[in-house]
Amino acid sequence: MRLKKIELTGFKSFARKTTLDFSASVTAIVGPNGSGKSNVAEAMRFVLGEQSIKSMRGKRGEDLIWNGSKMAGRLNHASVFITFDNVDRVFDIDYDEVVIGREVFRDGANNYTINGTSVRLKDIVELLSVAHIGSSAHHIISQGETDRFLFSSIRERRIMIEDALGLRIYQYKISESEKKLKKTEENVREVSLLRKELAPRISFLKKQVERIERVKKLRSELSGSYAEYLKKEELYVNWKKRALEDEARGPKEELRALDEKIEKAREVIALSEKEKSGSSEILKLETDIRSVRAKKDEFSRALGRLEGMIEFEIRRKERDKQVAIKIKETFVPLSKVREMVTIAEGLLIEASGSEDMGRIKDILEKIKGYLHALVESHTENTEKPEIEKTEENEAELVKMREEKERVEKEMHALKEEEDRVQALYAAMKSEMEKEKDATRDIERELFQMMSDRSDAAIKVNSCRSRMYEVEHEEQDFKNELGEAGVLIGREILDYGNLLITEEEVINEEREKQRERKKTIERMKIRIEELGVGGGEDVLKEYEDVIERDAFLERELIDLTKSAESLGLLITELSEKLTVEFKEGLDKINRQFQEYFTILFGGGTASLKAVLPEKKKKNEVEEVLTATDVPIPEEDEEEGLEINITLPHKRLRGIQMLSGGERTLTSIALLFAVSQVNPPPFLVLDETDAALDESNSKKYGMMLESLSVTSQLIIITHNRETMSHAGIIYGVTVGVDCVSKILSIKFEDAEGMMAR
Repeated sequence: MRLKKIELTGFKSFARKTTLDFSASVTAIVGPNGSGKSNVAEAMRFVLGEQSIKSMRGKRGEDLIWNGSKMAGRLNHASVFITFDNVDRVFDIDYDEVVIGREVFRDGANNYTINGTSVRLKDIVELLSVAHIGSSAHHIISQGETDRFLFSSIRERRIMIEDALGLRIYQYKISESEKKLKKTEENVREVSLLRKELAPRISFLKKQVERIERVKKLRSELSGSYAEYLKKEELYVNWKKRALEDEARGPKEELRALDEKIEKAREVIALSEKEKSGSSEILKLETDIRSVRAKKDEFSRALGRLEGMIEFEIRRKERDKQVAIKIKETFVPLSKVREMVTIAEGLLIEASGSEDMGRIKDILEKIKGYLHALVESHTENTEKPEIEKTEENEAELVKMREEKERVEKEMHALKEEEDRVQALYAAMKSEMEKEKDATRDIERELFQMMSDRSDAAIKVNSCRSRMYEVEHEEQDFKNELGEAGVLIGREILDYGNLLITEEEVINEEREKQRERKKTIERMKIRIEELGVGGGEDVLKEYEDVIERDAFLERELIDLTKSAESLGLLITELSEKLTVEFKEGLDKINRQFQEYFTILFGGGTASLKAVLPEKKKKNEVEEVLTATDVPIPEEDEEEGLEINITLPHKRLRGIQMLSGGERTLTSIALLFAVSQVNPPPFLVLDETDAALDESNSKKYGMMLESLSVTSQLIIITHNRETMSHAGIIYGVTVGVDCVSKILSIKFEDAEGMMAR
């Protein structure tokens, strides 16, 4: 790779476009003081990315732009383009030429390009680092910086040597890796903090999900229990309705037939007794009896219906009470049940042999009283929790009970009326007994039919009362089906697919179905306690949070591995830097000694790695140490110390060298560094200014050896130095204060001088 040319436009004193071609291995730039020849070196610094305006003899970015003169107006921007031959592909760009450009504007803005494409400064630095080129590297020595290496600190010397050896790329990679490591550690802390923040939420959502899972399990169990309950309840209700309809069909037919027979018998009696005295009174009494009995039947049905409704309301209240509290069951001894059955059977036999409805009613009430007494005598004496009930239901129950009392009073009044009319009828009948011999058989049959009709009516009313209860049970079934649909969903409608036969339901004790209902109620209460609202949202959020936590965990693992890799990379780079630095330092010392001997005719010169001296503690540090306050440790990275001895002189340090000796020492060290890791080009700005004629010849010889490995761009006033150049550029300044270039090849100049 070679430096081909550099183009300057508006840069400092080069107001017009100026091109310098570096086709020779040694190019000299000469000119009087103030002509602007050093601006070429500064232009090279500028285009290679130098950011220090001070190092280019300016204060602001606009100081680098041509500011105008009386004869030439000022420019608004300056540009420098440098061209490299990239045939050997040193630069990782698939072009034979690489043109790096930089523009600066008066507002301070900079624009960087590579082959005409806008890039970042970082891209240019990375590209040049491959060839060990930099804006402030050892290969550009500006005017007055010849002995800069001698008077730098030991740390700065080390940096310069690392730069010369091409080790800055390791420093750059270490720095970048440390930045990445720091960023990675920050990311690890952030991810760890995020996981800590997520942990309480995950714990909370996990409990919620567990509750939801329990609710789902309960719902699944409830679905199974509900399906069995609904199927059996439906079969039971349908069977019960059919059974009652079948049971009532016979008494209804009998009642209709008896009504027809009674009507015909009455017609016969009415015809036979039409002429007899008192027949109208008898008929009127019969009509009254029928009317009273019809009213009794009507009130009996109403009473049965009211009793059924009251019993339904009481059962519903009891069911609600059982739902709200933990149900405690009381068991009745079998002996007591058998005793009650014996008493009830005796009373029922007595009732079946009586035709007196009042007597039958009393017997039924008596049985009811015995049953209630049995239940109350075995009810546990436990504290019953108060059941919340609505005023509407309580009022309805009170109203029905009041209606029942009214109906019972009406029944009692009708009973008394029936007894009175019956007694009157019996008395009148007794008086007319002799007159009714002809119709006595018919009347006897009529009374028998009326008695049979009363029995049939009782059976029909009993069936109606029980049918009313079944209808209430059917309504309960429909309500339960609705509640099941709300709690479980439409799938509950599949309960009809269960393989349960009506025979199984008929043969099963009804108490088992009630137990199922209680179990269902307990499960419903448990579901309400656990709560079911927002279940899908909670599950979705839980899945999202778990997924987020898993992602963060993976990120944390990746970041930890990345941090370990970066730490290992930093260690490897540091070790490689140390090894290569020591090897390079040994090579530099050999070359340094060689060039130093050439220039001084003897003596010794070397660079030695040393640690910086620890400063003496001041009073503040002593106070901090006494109070156990930690003091930041100083940077103990190795630096470089210069050790030289001159022939026939005893020196205590490089500060004791004369100006010429310093220049020679600096040149020896500079050339030694350049020989160890030769840069593509070397810019020397008046580095030979302090040399005498003898040393200038030695300097020229050293330039000849350097030109073998590196292009040399030399800014000089020294004739001896000029004699080694292949191309000489002369810089002049006209009346317009603009720098201009005159060029000549040294071979042409020699030919012209020979003529």
